[in-house]
Amino acid sequence: MSGLRICLIASSRFPVAEPFVGGLEAHTHALARALIERGHSVTLFAGEGSDPALGARTLVAERFEPSPGARRDVGAPPLQWMQEHHAYLALCLELAATGADRFDVIHNNSLHHLPVAMSSAIEVPMLTTLHTPPTPWLESALPYASERSRFVAVSGFTARQWQDSVRASVVLNGVDTARWRPGPGGGPAIWFGRLVPEKAPHLAIRAAQLAGMPLDLAGPVLDDAYFEAEVAPHLGSREGSPRIRYLGHLGSVELAERVGEASVTVVTPSWDEPYGLVAAESMAAGTPVAALARGGLTEVISPESGRLCHSEDSAELARAMREASALSRAETRAHAVAHCSIEAMVEAYERCYASLADDRRAA
Repeated sequence: MSGLRICLIASSRFPVAEPFVGGLEAHTHALARALIERGHSVTLFAGEGSDPALGARTLVAERFEPSPGARRDVGAPPLQWMQEHHAYLALCLELAATGADRFDVIHNNSLHHLPVAMSSAIEVPMLTTLHTPPTPWLESALPYASERSRFVAVSGFTARQWQDSVRASVVLNGVDTARWRPGPGGGPAIWFGRLVPEKAPHLAIRAAQLAGMPLDLAGPVLDDAYFEAEVAPHLGSREGSPRIRYLGHLGSVELAERVGEASVTVVTPSWDEPYGLVAAESMAAGTPVAALARGGLTEVISPESGRLCHSEDSAELARAMREASALSRAETRAHAVAHCSIEAMVEAYERCYASLADDRRAA
């Protein structure tokens, strides 16, 4: 495929740079890098501090300060919401004015509603990836979407969640299996991701204690109160209990090494995961997964690469950890390469881009 001029819209809240705050930032970084390597011209609009190697342009969250009178409005939205709104509004107005001369396709990889709501004012066709369950703001934007707009979801589960609002095809997320290389295993269990209640690392701690397995936790602490109440009291080594250790917020190289050294990865969402990127990353490192059977995780993990629990029962999760840790690391890695590779994801996106670009030329 000849190189396309792609506008890639990311989140304005967190930078697309290491160490990644979450899976959306890691996904956007991997996608942009892969598209550039495949000969496409990519302009990435992302949060301040994003990786300069991607040629990112900052989505500036305007420093809006309401007047004293506006501050007294009891119905006023949060200031951060207003700043993000203005950042996307400015970008969409720019794309409406000059996008047709600069881009062949727009890929909206953000969670914001304005790119969808304003797509009819932009001549360039837009592809939007649905990374989350339906949200009121994004649902409200759909009736205003351009006829040139297309939608994809990151799993069949997420596509079904959106089916009452929009028809979306499926492009499974992918991981760079060259970066997430197989490791030796045999080490402590590991849990990694954002340390927040909806990711529920406290469930992994309880299960590890029952399983008698030491556990490492890695990722950004985004809810200090939750961390202090549910995680911090269990850290360290206690007689008769396995060691629980917090490694901090690691870059992808060190994180991949730690995951490759682990005996099993524990994935414990208390909500329905749209995809489950940490499971794919773990399997690419050869480390089997013990996970709650929530959302897209059931599409990512196979019997050869992990064990799924259908409740939050700590004893059941502890059994799943022990069983998963005994699975073949070679078969786990093979499953990830066959079903979770970034190559498969990027090729699927390229087909979407090409179809949109062809429709535009035919119009």
